[in-house]
Amino acid sequence: MIGRKIELEKMEAAVSKDRAQLIAVYGRRRVGKTFLVNEFFGGRFAFKHTAISPVDEKTKMKKKNLLKLQLSEFYYSMRRYGLDSSESVPSGWQEAFFMLENLLESKDDGSRMTIFLDEMPWMDTPKSNFMPAFEHFANDWGLSKRNVKIIVCGSATSWILDKLINNKGGLYGRVTATIYVPPFSLYECRELLEADGLRFDEYDICKAYMALGGVPYYWGYFRKGLSLAQNIDAVFYDEEASLKDEFDALFSSQFSSPDELKKIITTLSSHRVGLTRDELIKEGALSSGGSLSSNLSALEKSRFIREYVPFGESGVKYKVTDPFCLFYLKHVKGNTGKPLYWQTHEKSPAVISWMGLAFEDLCWNHIKQIKHALGIDGVITSQSPWIIAPDKSISGSQVDLVIDRDDRFLCMCEMKFTQGVFEVNKSYGTTLLGRMARLGEISGKGKIPMSVLVTTFGLKRNEYSSRFDKVITMEDLFQK
Repeated sequence: MIGRKIELEKMEAAVSKDRAQLIAVYGRRRVGKTFLVNEFFGGRFAFKHTAISPVDEKTKMKKKNLLKLQLSEFYYSMRRYGLDSSESVPSGWQEAFFMLENLLESKDDGSRMTIFLDEMPWMDTPKSNFMPAFEHFANDWGLSKRNVKIIVCGSATSWILDKLINNKGGLYGRVTATIYVPPFSLYECRELLEADGLRFDEYDICKAYMALGGVPYYWGYFRKGLSLAQNIDAVFYDEEASLKDEFDALFSSQFSSPDELKKIITTLSSHRVGLTRDELIKEGALSSGGSLSSNLSALEKSRFIREYVPFGESGVKYKVTDPFCLFYLKHVKGNTGKPLYWQTHEKSPAVISWMGLAFEDLCWNHIKQIKHALGIDGVITSQSPWIIAPDKSISGSQVDLVIDRDDRFLCMCEMKFTQGVFEVNKSYGTTLLGRMARLGEISGKGKIPMSVLVTTFGLKRNEYSSRFDKVITMEDLFQK
């Protein structure tokens, strides 16, 4: 298994305890949650059930019968694990969990019994009374037995957090372990490619990350013998492209109101620094009611957007952070079914400009590696972009990242994605001096400004290169 050391250690610590466990495993769609659980337990379950996806073809035709369909599939899962064929399909979830309890009781010999409910949020269809039934099953039977380990998994992160981990009802405080499965880092993506026998250098892996993010399932579509550009075409643009419909499926599978959330993501994606709530409402023509707050919360919990306060300001902004969504909305939407699209556009000025911005997002997703390269792993920090208002001494601009450190330093980080070493010319050197002076004014005597360059292949030494106090390269971003 590539990576997942922390997640596996958490799982081992939980299931090795001599008491009942209710373990919640969550993360975005296609990130490898089910693979993690299956690999850890080696497929040895007293009972396993995977709910029916709301975006499957057979589900689309039966929207009015989702409850019946979910119950029917649950019934057939119990049949596979030994339920007597004379039993009929349960009429509701209370009856379904009662049948499961009886089935498991008949198999209980005192050894560990692992129950794996995969994509459980999909089982909670409207007006199904699923949660009260599951709460009763877990409290009355599952968590009363020392040898029972219940693993609950779901891509709908906000559902897992709100209805399970932070449950205020019958399951309050009953979840014994939470395991968040994050996207892969650059280091892990490189390991995955090597394991699959694909040969890409770090520069191409960075470009692939800008399009796919760290979702291992997406990287699994890459084929040996194809260049990166050819693989991007095959995955996104060809007639039978594997991920051409993934954006819609991503939201339909995770949220009950996918269209509303896609509208928020689409509106935010066109703004580099994000938008305030009021700006989002105006530009997206959105309602300002409570549904917007809950939708923003759901997107943030699912790690699609980030709420942040720009350095030196007090107002909150929202910004899209998911690389796949940003790439899809910028380059894929409206261009699917166009073979060779990426190969013919990859070197266009628009794409080259986009790569510079996408590299900033890549760096944001590797703050841990940047801090390590700065030697401040153990220092408490906060991070945010800095939007510089123009005045007589400096033009308006944005600094990609400011790391505010508890050890009194302020790291002003500039990200530059180039094909060779980066060179500071006279004009840019003057701009850097102006930004550092402004940063010093804002911080006063309480902080010490420090300039940092994060780039691909390093910095060319010349009379202006000393404007940077520290240089972090692509190699640093590939560290564990």
